[in-house]
Amino acid sequence: MAQAWPQPDYTFALPTSTCRLVCSRSEMRVSQRVSELTESATLAVASRAAELRARGVDVVDWSAGEPDFKSPAGAVAAAIKALEQGRTRYTSNTGIAELRSVIAHDLAQRLGGPWAADQVVVTVGAKAALFELALALFGPGDEVVLPNPYWVTFPAQIKLAGAEVVEVKARPENGFRISADQVRQGLSARTRAVLLNSPSNPTGAVIAAADLRAIVEECAARDVYLLADETYERFVYDSEPFPSAATLARAYPKTVILIGSFSKTHAMTGWRLGYLAGPETVVKAVAKIQSHATSNATTFAMWGALAAFDDAEERVARMLGEYQARRDLLLAGLAGIPGVDCPVPGGAFYAFPKVSALYRTGRRGSLEFAEFLLDEARVAVVPGAAFGDDDHVRISFACSSERLSEGIDRLTKALT
Repeated sequence: MAQAWPQPDYTFALPTSTCRLVCSRSEMRVSQRVSELTESATLAVASRAAELRARGVDVVDWSAGEPDFKSPAGAVAAAIKALEQGRTRYTSNTGIAELRSVIAHDLAQRLGGPWAADQVVVTVGAKAALFELALALFGPGDEVVLPNPYWVTFPAQIKLAGAEVVEVKARPENGFRISADQVRQGLSARTRAVLLNSPSNPTGAVIAAADLRAIVEECAARDVYLLADETYERFVYDSEPFPSAATLARAYPKTVILIGSFSKTHAMTGWRLGYLAGPETVVKAVAKIQSHATSNATTFAMWGALAAFDDAEERVARMLGEYQARRDLLLAGLAGIPGVDCPVPGGAFYAFPKVSALYRTGRRGSLEFAEFLLDEARVAVVPGAAFGDDDHVRISFACSSERLSEGIDRLTKALT
């Protein structure tokens, strides 16, 4: 039988006098906004897989969206040098000027972005950039159009800001590519923003250039922001040119806001560095929020990140080639399992196979199915329900080819 996911234990001992005081009042409560949140499913799965490994169980972990490559040696050396030189003090809360300048230059050179250095904010990961944008732009009564499937944190951030999520469903038969017509159907007089993630986590879908342009034009006509999370923009397969919202920002500078990250492109997840670029008014609003939230991102990490640009093209090309080989290996393996149907991901390092044909008693729904795979096959995947689609599970192929092959063998034995 599949085991239930472990629940955190929040019990602790209180002095007797304190207990009497607490019991004499109404029960202590957390805020409503927190009570409505759920734990990140990706972190929950990774946690349980780690517990099994700690007990000596060999788990093939396909849950974590984390590159298995090392951080750039130049970035590591530069961060160490910054520490040795005492570059450990506060900086401008928007980040060191040198890094903001390099980010702006990189976006201009590669993607045609129009932003100057003072239109860039360095954040504590792309997650912080998105959260600060939500607080800066959304409020009660606002709506945000969000394609489904979505990254697990998107709805939580929108709701924490007091706004409402309007989902538009991407279809697996179209490779989960969202269309401009689908987005238009979600727009209303209350729409404040459209949030697009391309390439997508969890599906790997890459939006078509024509649809992206049509969405940006529609947003501009309605005074609606287009938030473009392009965290995975360097990982696009099959020689497809990547359609970036940065290119359209030149024509629509008040509409497009770009979000990026060092975590995936440079294999620097633990460094916690992301960024956003956009209109001056938005950047100032985000900077104001960041001044009260985190102040600046970690100073020596930013100095290290500067060096990540030095040999980026060669490193990224090498990672891209490896990811594409892994993707093709995974897709071939999944195709050999009856009942599994997996659209080809055009980017990122995720596959989002449909597995509902394999649901049975004890493994009905993506959560029970994921529990079954972890218990019976010792393979960790993330339930699709966390991404808004209970018929699928997410597989990360940011792991070695050997572990992909081992996982496929285990799945085949457990499911056939």
